[in-house]
Amino acid sequence: MPSPTEFNLTETVALLTRTPATLNALLRGLPNTWVHSNEGKDTWSAYDIVGHLIAGERNDWMTRARIVLESGEARPFDRFDRLAQQRESQGKSLEQLLDEFALLRKENLIALEALNLQPSDLSRRGTHPELGVVTLSQLLSTWAVHDLTHLHQLSRVMAHQYRDAVGPWSIYLGVLQCAGHSA
Repeated sequence: MPSPTEFNLTETVALLTRTPATLNALLRGLPNTWVHSNEGKDTWSAYDIVGHLIAGERNDWMTRARIVLESGEARPFDRFDRLAQQRESQGKSLEQLLDEFALLRKENLIALEALNLQPSDLSRRGTHPELGVVTLSQLLSTWAVHDLTHLHQLSRVMAHQYRDAVGPWSIYLGVLQCAGHSA
C-alpha cells in the first residue's frame, strides 16, 4: 500500500469519479437558500462552486495534461480564469450545472484513461504560468485535492447559513470556526 503522500492514478480516479455524485446527492433539489447563499461579499455560493468546477473541467485539468504530454515545458499553460463561472453559469439552474459537471467529468475521465499513462509519463513536466515547472502527477494530484477543497468550501458555505440558528452549539461546530483556506 502506498504512503499517503505518493501519487496513485487509480486512487485519484476513484476519488474524481465520485465528486459528481457527491455534489448531486448534497445539492440537487435543495431550496434556493442553501444553493444561492454565500458567506458575504466576494464569496461563493454552492451554485458558484459547481460553476467553478465546470470551468475547471473545460479549461484546466485535461487541457493542461495534454499540454504536458504534447509540449512539455516548451508551452506554458494558459492562465485559468477562476471566476469564469460568473459568465458561464448565467441563466442556468443548479440542476443543469450538476448535469453538465457530471457529463464533463465523465468525458474527462474517459479521455484520461485513453491516454494510457505509464509511470514514466507521470514525471513529465509542464510550465504553470505562476508556479513554474510542475509534473503531470502533481497536476493530477491537484485535480483530486481541488475537488476536496471545494467540497470543504461547500460544507462551510452551507453551514454558514445556520451560524446564528445553532446558538451556543457553535463552539462545538468546527465548520463554523473555519475561515477558509483558499485565496
